Amino acid sequence: MRLSTVILPVRRWSDGGRDQWRRAESLGFDTAYTYDHLSWRTFRDGPWFGAVPTLTAAAAATSRLRLGTLVTSPNFRHPVTLAKDLITLDDVSGGRITLGIGAGGNGFDATALGQEPWTPRERADRFGEFVPLLDRLLTEESVSYRGAHYSAEEARNIPGCVQRPRLPFAVAATGPRGLKLAARHGQAWVTTGDPKLFEAGTPEQSVAAIRGQIGKLVAACAEIGRDAAELDKVLLTGFTPDRARPMESLDAFVDFAGRHLALGITDIAIHAPIPGSDFAADEKVFEQIATEAPAQLRG
Repeated sequence: MRLSTVILPVRRWSDGGRDQWRRAESLGFDTAYTYDHLSWRTFRDGPWFGAVPTLTAAAAATSRLRLGTLVTSPNFRHPVTLAKDLITLDDVSGGRITLGIGAGGNGFDATALGQEPWTPRERADRFGEFVPLLDRLLTEESVSYRGAHYSAEEARNIPGCVQRPRLPFAVAATGPRGLKLAARHGQAWVTTGDPKLFEAGTPEQSVAAIRGQIGKLVAACAEIGRDAAELDKVLLTGFTPDRARPMESLDAFVDFAGRHLALGITDIAIHAPIPGSDFAADEKVFEQIATEAPAQLRG
């Protein structure tokens, strides 16, 4: 099992921001991710910094830790400009970047540029164009494309990614169209569980829902002749009915993680504690989970 963390971009770099990324590396996390939003939910009226500059600074402040977004979406990104940023990030980091990518939602990002929020079908349509075009932009020296939502005209991305043929995609998806994109373009798949169960569901129902999601991913891979075992399967915690309970103690986390590893989950991402938020947790427990849980789960 790989254990990763998510560092929300809420602290000034000079006031603890840099230290969080260095700490994630020293604690032995496999990857440290950040959200790629313009703002997010309860943090909307407080500090929130950009994902790409934050990851660039994190790349310079660390040497071994993988880095990534969890997740980027089309809500305010365009494939052409995003590809240029990603190639640069991959270069600065020496090939340590993973792109977590999803269809986006109806939050602040969906209207911050002055547009009306897209319907679920519109989001799926855009995502279905966005991912394949981004794949091409990161693997071909020059790309021209005319689609219903995105265009590129001789977009050049020389010299390409350090990682070949491109940096890995971790595709967040639960619906049939998104799972097909994960099967075809992903090196990993991301889930937060079933959002319909967050308020009133049980942990047991959540485990069953994730088992069902993995089954659909396996079927989507089989349709194109791909072995689903090739994809890492990432669980972003904090959005299942368990809520913060797995972060209450080392034993609670090992129990939670073990149930999901049994399903086929290969990577679990936990949020770095933020006092006074939904991600509040004891710092000592967080460190204990980081340093002791992987060995217990391997045992």
